[in-house]
Amino acid sequence: MRYRTLGRTGLRVSEVGFGAWAIGGNAHGNSYGPTDDGISREAVRKAADVGCNFFDTADVYGWGHSEEILGEALEGRRDDVFLATKVGGDFYHGGVRMNFDPAYIAFALERSLRRLRTDRVDLYQLHNPPAELMADPATYEALESLKAEHKIDHYGVSIHEPLEGTLCLESGKPETLQIPFSLFRQEWIDELLAAARKANVGIIAREPLGNGFLAGGLRSDATFPAGDIRSHWPRPMVANRVSAAETLSFLAANGRTRAQAALRFVLAFPEVSVAIPGAKTPRQAEENLAASDSLPLTADEVDRARRLHARDFGLQGPS
Repeated sequence: MRYRTLGRTGLRVSEVGFGAWAIGGNAHGNSYGPTDDGISREAVRKAADVGCNFFDTADVYGWGHSEEILGEALEGRRDDVFLATKVGGDFYHGGVRMNFDPAYIAFALERSLRRLRTDRVDLYQLHNPPAELMADPATYEALESLKAEHKIDHYGVSIHEPLEGTLCLESGKPETLQIPFSLFRQEWIDELLAAARKANVGIIAREPLGNGFLAGGLRSDATFPAGDIRSHWPRPMVANRVSAAETLSFLAANGRTRAQAALRFVLAFPEVSVAIPGAKTPRQAEENLAASDSLPLTADEVDRARRLHARDFGLQGPS
């Protein structure tokens, strides 16, 4: 396992981390289908055993369940890992609504700490806040207060679009940005990475496997169970993603699996400190983490993947 520095946090993190969205289960929807808690814990422990030291979750994943699984699985190993979680999806008061009130952030952190079985979070992230909050330095005062109380060590923002990243950088406050960066979502390369590097802001690449499609194994007629975020995707969108993944299969060379090739693409950009693919089983965790030791993509492979993306992979319709 290779390690990189997470921007100006100074944390030395495994370049492949563990994304814990899926292990929250699908009891409340917004996940990746059913899970087995025992297998989830095994996946987390396997990741730590093979060198992963960065585990990313959010309180809203399974309405706290993902945090609980991490807390249980990593008990006794707290000093060996970095825990990152997120706040903003308020599920405590009926349904889920966005809430970035300072009092709520402090309230939610206390509950996250309890579930994670720790007295501090290494990285606390605002979870997709409204754009109008991102550039306002006052937005981050609550997080600064939590740092002063030693309940969090660093903070960042999870975003959807490059413009949002620009707004966060303008505030001068977040130490990290979490972005959906993959072979399918390459706009970050030209629209954000250079500015993040200049600001010494660490980049966390989420969904590097393109919601599972870049790992291979999904057919164009794939269906997904209730609770899986992909269950509501239009059929043409699913088919196009499978087709796009097929055009990228040439990257699975030199001993790399498709999942590892997808991770190597994201890691080809030094601005990325850590990629956080999801895993529901020990086998998936081990395959993902082995990407760090697989051969990097060549410059020609990266360029070919970029040209395919620029041409929308030769597809028509939603992708």
